[in-house]
Amino acid sequence: MATAVVAIFAVVYLGMILGGLPFLQLDRTGIALLGAIAIVALGVLTPEAAALSIHLPTLLLLFSFMVISAQMRLGGFYTRVTLQITELRLSPPALLAAVIAVVGTLSAVFSNDVICLAIAPVLADACLARRLDPVPYLLGLACAANVGSAATLIGNPQNMLIGQVLELSFLRYFLEAIAPVLLGLAATWGVIAWQARGRWRTVLEDPPPERRQDFAAYDRWQTAKGLAVAAALLTVFVFSHIPREVAALTGAGLLLMSRKLHSTKMLGLVDWELLILFIGLFVVNHALAQTGLTAAAVRTLADAGVPLAEPGPLFVATLLLSNVVSNVPAVMLLLPAATEPFSGPMLALVSTLAGNFFIVGSIANIIVVNAARRRGIAIDWRSHARAGVPVTLITLAITAAWFALRH
Repeated sequence: MATAVVAIFAVVYLGMILGGLPFLQLDRTGIALLGAIAIVALGVLTPEAAALSIHLPTLLLLFSFMVISAQMRLGGFYTRVTLQITELRLSPPALLAAVIAVVGTLSAVFSNDVICLAIAPVLADACLARRLDPVPYLLGLACAANVGSAATLIGNPQNMLIGQVLELSFLRYFLEAIAPVLLGLAATWGVIAWQARGRWRTVLEDPPPERRQDFAAYDRWQTAKGLAVAAALLTVFVFSHIPREVAALTGAGLLLMSRKLHSTKMLGLVDWELLILFIGLFVVNHALAQTGLTAAAVRTLADAGVPLAEPGPLFVATLLLSNVVSNVPAVMLLLPAATEPFSGPMLALVSTLAGNFFIVGSIANIIVVNAARRRGIAIDWRSHARAGVPVTLITLAITAAWFALRH
């Protein structure tokens, strides 16, 4: 049976690397789900055991913040904020700094993927309307969303997973992460502003047609409700011992009780595919762990002088795996080795910052590139790597230095 589990695991993680499987119309979510089905169908785990292998608090927290972010999107909050920034009479470098600062802040609370999905099309149109080249700003959006989301345990899915499984303190993690994140955002601005010097203006002769009608209209009351719930949750996370998933689920429930926004619209903006990806990977990884092979591999690495419980090996393993299989699967693989006080924060920061390296390293990058393409703006892998690679190397160097000083 162990051979079958290893085979399923290998196929699933090959799919994570390739983004699909040859000759099959499957993406990463479909592959993870199919792997979980195979585990149950072959009798490796009973349906009950498979269900118990799923870390429900993580899923509940992730779902709850998807609902809260849906509230903010439908209330037009992200559109309003983006338009207000781009209408400021700032120089191009100063405007880039404003975009990075706001995006980094919002991503720490409302999730980097959601921020990119809501802001990218508005930002692209606003830049073109001002005859600015949108590429530096869109690259700044993608990189800042990733860097900013590392500041909290709710900024992205992998941080939620790490925080819930390792039961990290929300405030203690924030205090650990905020310095490298702020320095990382400053470095992001420096890299992109330096590369864009002298090339801020677009070559388009005429600005694109006005498309504000395509975006959600601003609703002051709905936005206020979402912000109030988010602020209340942050307060609860910092000052109380109420389980984060319980508090967040309560907040999501309050927002679903709306007289104006139908629950169908709210739930339609929930990323169900991401939730299913988590479920599939939980089952597959648990089945592999039950064979004892995961623990044996960790012991073998330790005997070979590469103990994953030590800062250096964990840092490098997180960086490499995050760029090979993407950050969520990488974190799931490495969580059993996160046994020291520094392990959780390091795993969260490195897995998130590594996402800027290539376009496929983060869903946020892919969202921005796709939004640009729909507006005729080309951001290929070379364009992204030109900014993403130095941003990643600098932010990871800052993080490594920070951990060296702290630990």
